[in-house]
Amino acid sequence: MGVFTVLTRCILQPLSVVDDELVPKVRMTFTTLEDAGKFYRNYAKAAGFSTRVRCTNRKGNEIKNQLITCSREEKWKSKISPTEKTNPTAGLNCPARIYIHTLKDVGAWIISKVVLDHSHPCCPSKAEMLKQHRELSMSIRRTIENNDEADSFDRNWKDFLVNFGLADNKWLSDLYEDRHIWVPIYLDHHFWAGMRSTQRSESMHSFFNKYITRNSSLIQFVKQYDNCLGSREQAERESDAADFHTVIPCATKSSIEAQFQDAYTHAKFREVQAQFRGKANCITRLKNSALGYSVYEVGEQVSSSIFDKFAVTYDSVAAEVKCQCILFESRGILCRHALSVLSFEQVSQVSPRYILERWSKKVKRRHTHIKSSHDEPLMEPRSKRFDQLVFRSQNICEFASESEELTAILHRAYDNVMAEMEALKVKRKGTSSLSHEDANLESVNELQSPPRIRTRGRPKNRLGSKLEKQIANSTKKKKTKVLSEINLFDAASVVHSSCSQYQGQVINYQFRVPAAGDNSLGV
Repeated sequence: MGVFTVLTRCILQPLSVVDDELVPKVRMTFTTLEDAGKFYRNYAKAAGFSTRVRCTNRKGNEIKNQLITCSREEKWKSKISPTEKTNPTAGLNCPARIYIHTLKDVGAWIISKVVLDHSHPCCPSKAEMLKQHRELSMSIRRTIENNDEADSFDRNWKDFLVNFGLADNKWLSDLYEDRHIWVPIYLDHHFWAGMRSTQRSESMHSFFNKYITRNSSLIQFVKQYDNCLGSREQAERESDAADFHTVIPCATKSSIEAQFQDAYTHAKFREVQAQFRGKANCITRLKNSALGYSVYEVGEQVSSSIFDKFAVTYDSVAAEVKCQCILFESRGILCRHALSVLSFEQVSQVSPRYILERWSKKVKRRHTHIKSSHDEPLMEPRSKRFDQLVFRSQNICEFASESEELTAILHRAYDNVMAEMEALKVKRKGTSSLSHEDANLESVNELQSPPRIRTRGRPKNRLGSKLEKQIANSTKKKKTKVLSEINLFDAASVVHSSCSQYQGQVINYQFRVPAAGDNSLGV
């Protein structure tokens, strides 16, 4: 079958079903040429093809008309012979196009010619793979920009060395190698929740290493990844249950500590509790005070010879406390110096700004909306609603961010909608009926774990068994060497001192085999 016959048959390909409002028609008018081009691009995305500007006619600096065609029109002919071409070509002499020209009297643009037929099939579901329709939403774009601003230190450091010809400077090279010591000083005023630069990736690696290795196949990865999610969610459920059913006793009689005890999870409350214990080593002294604003000097006994001092300010009107160590700004925890000042001021409750929602017992985790196979029957309806809301809200936010007026309108709408939803939620709390999702959740929570059965032992080919054998053998060799040295030492210590020549004395030692977990030498 010849190429001409194929193209002839392709010309009569049926057009994809597109909403009539998006289809370009003759005598359609637009305010600007950009609006006309954007309209045709939206139609192309819905129909499953991409466009390009074929030609633009000008008179001086003014555009008179423009021809926009399907990107597979390709009138241009390559100088390379078709038999020598190796790269795929998209050109199929597609006739689809629109012709736009300006109206002098009105100052608008009008479509004067439209061709909707294509010489190739169009697939709307694959339109997003075309280069013209690959667009990033505002939320994704901002995420990429924020991440780019975070690997920027290394880039700026390299530019600094290149610009000033200091690439071979040994002092700067050593300084860069020790950057983990001095860089955090410049980042203390940013909130990092106590994480280091690589802590997140390290924790993720240690977590996934329990399930997969670099030799795992793709099928194993998919299955084990799902098991990872199930394990993490189960751990969070157990932690939530522990926070709900148990209480960690307060270390002091402070009402502020009791406030954190009631709000925070056990894991985070232990970190806060350490600051309350350290408050006992602090000495607070008022330096000056005026109109509710006080400046304190808090001394802390670090060791027998070191006594650190920190400046702490307290605003009684705004109920705000700030310390020079900026522990709250970087880790989100009130330091012992600030707690000492609050105790000096006889403050019984801290402002809600110092109790972060991310560590609250009642936090709503966003990642629980992520779908996985083990919880899909339980959360599928809510996940679908969440996906729909996120998709619409992203488009609305991107549109509203174009101006301050649109942003203000959206803020007012958010406030009104939030008030209406809260009122509906309060109204429904009086009813005793349970939704289908709530019923499913209750039934799941009532399930008990099966009884534990003692197994015969671990499998021989378990992941990591080879490494454990190597470690065990190395440890065994070290213990044998230590025992030998002790044996020789004890034998040498009993040599008779009055002998002029060496006479070894045979001493019998009985060694016992160390039991598991026994750190003794077994003599």
